[in-house]
Amino acid sequence: MAGVATTLIPAAHVRADRGPRSRGFSAAARERLVTAMPSDRLLGWVGPLLVGLLGGLLRFYHLGDPGTGWIFDEKYYAQEAQSYLHNHVEYAVPYDGPVSDPAPNFVVHPPIGKWVIALGEKVGGYHPGVDGFGWRLSVALLGTLGIVLLARIGRRLFRSTLLGCVAGLLLCLDGLHLVESRTALLDPVLTFWVLCAFGCVVVDRDWTRRRLARRLDEGGDGRAGLGLRPWLLAAGLFSGLACGTKWNGVFFIVAFGLLALAWTIGARRVAGADSPWLSTLVRDVPLIAVYLLLVPLAVYLASWTGWFLSDDAHACFRDWANATQPAVYHAGGGVACTDNWGPGNKDRYPLLPFEALKELWYYHHQMWDFNVHLHTPHLYQSNPWSWLLLGRPVAFWFPTGTAAPTDCGADKCAAAITALGTPALWWAVIPALVVLGYRALGRLDWRAAAILVPLLAGYLPWFNYQERTIFSFYAVVFAPFAALAVAYCVGLVLGPPDASGTRRTWGAAVAGAYLLLVAADFAYLWPILTAQHIPYQDWYARMWFKSWI
Repeated sequence: MAGVATTLIPAAHVRADRGPRSRGFSAAARERLVTAMPSDRLLGWVGPLLVGLLGGLLRFYHLGDPGTGWIFDEKYYAQEAQSYLHNHVEYAVPYDGPVSDPAPNFVVHPPIGKWVIALGEKVGGYHPGVDGFGWRLSVALLGTLGIVLLARIGRRLFRSTLLGCVAGLLLCLDGLHLVESRTALLDPVLTFWVLCAFGCVVVDRDWTRRRLARRLDEGGDGRAGLGLRPWLLAAGLFSGLACGTKWNGVFFIVAFGLLALAWTIGARRVAGADSPWLSTLVRDVPLIAVYLLLVPLAVYLASWTGWFLSDDAHACFRDWANATQPAVYHAGGGVACTDNWGPGNKDRYPLLPFEALKELWYYHHQMWDFNVHLHTPHLYQSNPWSWLLLGRPVAFWFPTGTAAPTDCGADKCAAAITALGTPALWWAVIPALVVLGYRALGRLDWRAAAILVPLLAGYLPWFNYQERTIFSFYAVVFAPFAALAVAYCVGLVLGPPDASGTRRTWGAAVAGAYLLLVAADFAYLWPILTAQHIPYQDWYARMWFKSWI
């Protein structure tokens, strides 16, 4: 891999023959503990920023179009976001502005994602039926920033600015990420928070190893305390924001916790700790638990502040603990906040100390029940087995009849927004997963594990809900890790820095040809990703499989 040592030597081979404290801490062990970053610091920023600029141009291109209607579930989230701006809690949709006696709305996702959309509406305006720029603004911005962030993370992972930019470019040219970055949905917001948390965990690995090396230089040993870990704290904050957007953020907390634990044990082993597992258990696990369990929980609860400050007339289940008879909160204009409760609710959930927490817990029970038992058939639902194959992309927008365009220069025109990943990228992910699995388990390559674990955390849990109504566009949350996986393989194709000139030349030719293929594939699909008015036959030619229609 370019700029990366592709073989990891087992730690036991370089373990220091320690006498008192750090005596004997070898230069080889220290080099393994602290790996230098690339020296091209300026290019390390310019490259990712240029890739991000390209991504931003693509994502902000005619962002307000189509403005005559909602794209897919924008009709829920954009209106709920507008309610947040005025009321700090969701009122029943359709929501067209402040009303004198609004009804509460039963929502099935936490508030953070809708607050993000609301900020865009505050800045860009809210003009239903005219222009969708406002409610798409924040999401497009996060999608663009995510490209820059991924390139920087890739640079740190691979110790290669080139491969970091390759990862960012692959995400930039992914059709699924493009479409969702141009749509006011929760999944692209979740994707950004997850990527931020992942970046912090990766930086924490380097920070921890540098801190441990300093402890050794000062006369300590591999059991030395590491003190506070600010980057892991930041990871906890972003993880809380992820869970406050959609609940599947919790799977990434598990993934990041496992990575942080494994990397800490590995660092202590390289530093020569007699029992790295025990040292980590005693010195590190309590703080890791605080950072990645308690901090996200605190952020998540804080995200419900608007609900806590509301009353029972305007927020679902807000006064459930004090109900004295069966009641119906709201029976129209949205999903009803109903239940047959009665006296004694405040005595339920005795482990929760406050009535408000009992009410929130009950609310979450209803949300969980709704999400888990959602079996309403949908034309574009799909099984996760087909997601990497792009078996059933979702048509976010496809006007028909009198709403169809007529200005394409042909007898019949079409315009579509299809949540379709770039096939040249996503189909390459399948063999890349095999490579990552081998490199992570067979070669103990921490970079492969760093990519594989969160990718699987975003993907595998959906197999537990195959009977539910679920969609392939949920895969956007692990699209950054898919891009990293393919970039990792591009690095293997390029070959190590000490390979022969011929080997490197052929590797560069193959890698370059692949990237050109991804770019050409993306360009070909561009019209059906961005609602371009094209002849119907041109749209149909891009429907490579019947399942895409």
